[in-house]
Amino acid sequence: MAKHSKRYRNDAKKTSKTPVTLSEAIDIIKQFDTLKFNQSVDISIRLGIDLKQSDQIVRGSIVLPHGIGKSVRVCVIAKGEKADEAKNNGADVVGDTDLVAKIKDGWTDFDVCIATPDMMGLVGPLGKVLGPRGLMPSPRAGTVTADVAKTINEYKAGKVEVKSDKLGIVHTVVGKIRFDKSQLMENTEELLQYLQQIKPVGVKGQFIKSITLSGTMSPGVGVILS
Repeated sequence: MAKHSKRYRNDAKKTSKTPVTLSEAIDIIKQFDTLKFNQSVDISIRLGIDLKQSDQIVRGSIVLPHGIGKSVRVCVIAKGEKADEAKNNGADVVGDTDLVAKIKDGWTDFDVCIATPDMMGLVGPLGKVLGPRGLMPSPRAGTVTADVAKTINEYKAGKVEVKSDKLGIVHTVVGKIRFDKSQLMENTEELLQYLQQIKPVGVKGQFIKSITLSGTMSPGVGVILS
């Protein structure tokens, strides 16, 4: 652990005390690629939303141009033809009553949970388990859907969920540290453009307040707002 903390302190010296351009931020982040594993590149975006207003919660999903560089485990709660459709399109886990019972007991070995609309009566009580982990199927996020095949394929291709937390911050992944710089640039720019598209109508003033990029085990770098 001491070794990591020393590396982290050394990496922190390479960061800027003031925000830099996205291009410069990615250059700095890529200097942190000194570990054996391929770190994820995370982004934190602080939004100027009124947390007291329920209509200012930001939530959606987007398929990033270059994916996120990881294998996504997809769980699908469906039955009949839709369950077959899920299995035929690469879902990792498919089921209905038995699967719901397993999740209710605390099993969450997946990255995304998709449910068909007719299963929401069963899925609703799973909120206590899935909600805190950000895994609860939601129509707004596109994970409650009858178009099971399309949704599975999007997540397998690098779809990410965008959701503001209780502090008004969006946390998500824009790729891996060993992606080409251009891939990280395009993924990040696409995400920021999408955020502007889903900006709540009631937001007054500056919508995006700050942006920080970081590696999984590396310090954050502030990005200049464009």
